[in-house]
Amino acid sequence: MEEMKMMGHYVKRYAWKYVLGILALFAVDFLNVYIPQFTGEITDGLESHTIGMDGIWVLVIKILLLGVGISLGRFFWRFFIFGSSRSIEKELRNDMFGHLEKLSMHYFNEHKTGDLMAHFTNDLAAVRMALGPTVITAFDATVMMLLVLGKMMRYVSIKLTLVAVIPLLVIIGGDYIYGKIMHERFREKQEAFSGLTDQVQESVSGIRVIKAFVQERMELAAFAKTNQFNKEKNLGVVQTQALFMPLLDLIVGVSGLLTLLYGGYLALMGEITLGRFVAFNQYISMLVWPMLAAGECITSFSQGLASIKRIHKIFEEQPEIVDEATVMPVPALSGEIKISHLTFSYPGHEKEKPVLEDVSVSVKKGTTLAIIGRTGSGKTTIANLLLRLYNTEEGMIYIDEHTMREIPLEVLRRDIAYVPQDNFLFSDTIAGNIAFGSEHKSMEQIQEAARRACIHDNIMDFPEQYQTMVGERGVTISGGQKQRSSIARALLKDAPILILDDALSAVDTDTEEQILKNLKEDRVGKTTIMIAHRISTIQNADAILVLDEGKVAEYGNHSELMALGGIYASIYEKQQLEKQLEEEGGEAE
Repeated sequence: MEEMKMMGHYVKRYAWKYVLGILALFAVDFLNVYIPQFTGEITDGLESHTIGMDGIWVLVIKILLLGVGISLGRFFWRFFIFGSSRSIEKELRNDMFGHLEKLSMHYFNEHKTGDLMAHFTNDLAAVRMALGPTVITAFDATVMMLLVLGKMMRYVSIKLTLVAVIPLLVIIGGDYIYGKIMHERFREKQEAFSGLTDQVQESVSGIRVIKAFVQERMELAAFAKTNQFNKEKNLGVVQTQALFMPLLDLIVGVSGLLTLLYGGYLALMGEITLGRFVAFNQYISMLVWPMLAAGECITSFSQGLASIKRIHKIFEEQPEIVDEATVMPVPALSGEIKISHLTFSYPGHEKEKPVLEDVSVSVKKGTTLAIIGRTGSGKTTIANLLLRLYNTEEGMIYIDEHTMREIPLEVLRRDIAYVPQDNFLFSDTIAGNIAFGSEHKSMEQIQEAARRACIHDNIMDFPEQYQTMVGERGVTISGGQKQRSSIARALLKDAPILILDDALSAVDTDTEEQILKNLKEDRVGKTTIMIAHRISTIQNADAILVLDEGKVAEYGNHSELMALGGIYASIYEKQQLEKQLEEEGGEAE
């Protein structure tokens, strides 16, 4: 199984610790089996009056020394095996996160955040339990059973041992059936937990929308339904355990009863001594735990195996966007872009109408290209393709005369600064968010970038200024402040190519004008691509590309497009009318 090979890779790193832990565990079990023997010797000695206080003290001291040895052994097996399982969990979590970072956008479009979070929590915990406590339990139960059975046969009676063991053999068949059922039910339980986690994450992220549309009751009802399903799947696991464990207790009880009856008979007939009968009953008590542990081991191993399979599915996913064999040693980008007959459909939607169709445009180094068009015309898709978040056919996009697949991904994304439409801020300080992606930048440089993005004064008004913590996804600051913080982050990067995807939609016209002025000064000799809905944002661009339903509708500068009297001129006139109405409304107030 590929899943077991994957886990074997991690276990091998800590093989020596597992060996030491198992040796310590074996020593504990080995010492344990002598305690009933010494107890029996004391009983026989007292019954036959063949042992004095000196002999009793010797045996008592031996038992005490065994106790000390057992305590030390338990410490060491916990240290080595539990420690190893925790280390494997940590490494597996790191590797999972690193692998997720490599996967393409298509994967995240199809997999929900809550499901991925469940892999990092419940699934990894189940794997850790299978590689830690369960390894100990399984080995301990097996060794203890073999040592106890051997001691029972050698020290007490082979016949009595066989009678006691016969009912226990029934457990082996039951364990196999129980393991198969538990594996399937735990897989269903984990999938139900993934759905629950995803619903909670989505509801918390969208709490503003839920409150705005007064949908708390509806969301609560939806959550209650998902929670009920999760409960049912958890009960499926618990019910299986609840059925199996009492049956296990019953079989162990039958074994104890047979031992008591047949062992008492042998003691009365003189075939075994009273001390050995007492010792045998202690051995039977010692067998109870391995029998019960067998059920627990099967439960834990089944759960761990189900989780390993779920985790392995993540590692089986391969990134679509990688450095290919055609990659060239490109040290840096200068900023010249050429798009040639670009046609593109998102993965999984190839049979539908393309998002972009036969788009061609050239952007010279140091110039500004603006892209405008109605919603859904493919503007953001161009930004995604320039960042190579998705692959295009060879020869459709060139940067500095290199095709996209010839440029190393690290160089491509290092030399393109990007302000996305959805301005994402991390749960960090404002300074940390602005400096994200620009290592080793001083506070002075961070502040200068904030000034160029017209956010510095707002930041200085906060109680903790640049050390102000931003809430999850930037919810504690306004939309305009989020947008300008994202612009500051991109300006601090000072990349040869800057892409602004509707980056000024949440700022007022005066602030927009100041930011555009700063951009013009900062971006001299560097390429800028501006995607916008407002013509005021882009009218001074060197060239303007108008998209309509994924196709090039118009191309030229502001004056040329106005002279055409087409889509661009229509958008401009509508926006001018809206502006005029707003001004008249403001004067009326």
